[in-house]
Amino acid sequence: MVKYIKTSRLKNNLKKLKYEQRQLSKKVKGSNSRLKQKHKLATVYEKVTNIRKDYLHKVSTEIIKNHDVICIEDLAVKNMMKNHKLAQALSDVSLGTFYDMLEYKADWNNKVIIKIDRFFPSSKTCNVCNYINQDLTLKDRKWICKSCNTVHDRDLNASINIKKQGLKILSGSGIESDIKQKRSKASPLGESMTSEARPIAYGVGE
Repeated sequence: MVKYIKTSRLKNNLKKLKYEQRQLSKKVKGSNSRLKQKHKLATVYEKVTNIRKDYLHKVSTEIIKNHDVICIEDLAVKNMMKNHKLAQALSDVSLGTFYDMLEYKADWNNKVIIKIDRFFPSSKTCNVCNYINQDLTLKDRKWICKSCNTVHDRDLNASINIKKQGLKILSGSGIESDIKQKRSKASPLGESMTSEARPIAYGVGE
């Protein structure tokens, strides 16, 4: 995935946002200084929002340009935001907005989005032998399959399973035969860089 985001810039502005929020809480309600502080806070918040959106547009455009099939998990983002351990990371990547961008850009460019059911155990399933590790927890970033002894990186394993499941859905949907025809049509983002459909998986495994 492209690395357009300027992490230090985002982090600096997030720190500044917290600082300006603290400053606002110290101001007297109804005072001119509080009104000025509100404007300062709004300016920083707008910068943070623009940095995130700029990154998401660049990444989503890069993915749509270079892949004809994109497999993603249909995640319950609102429910995930309730988890304080995930909330900040999800806010930084704006996962819901990112998925929306992928979908409308795919529609514009005649690309295919395959959504995997949110209850599909993408992280828990061994991509080699299909053994399901029911004991896997969110804190486990690596695990060893008890069936075939394969050592798995949680996220990499999940992405492989999402891709495999997406292609399985695609092969039974009748969409696959239409991809070559779709690729020949005009595209606002330019032509696909490959002569064959290149699937990509994106998601946060369960």
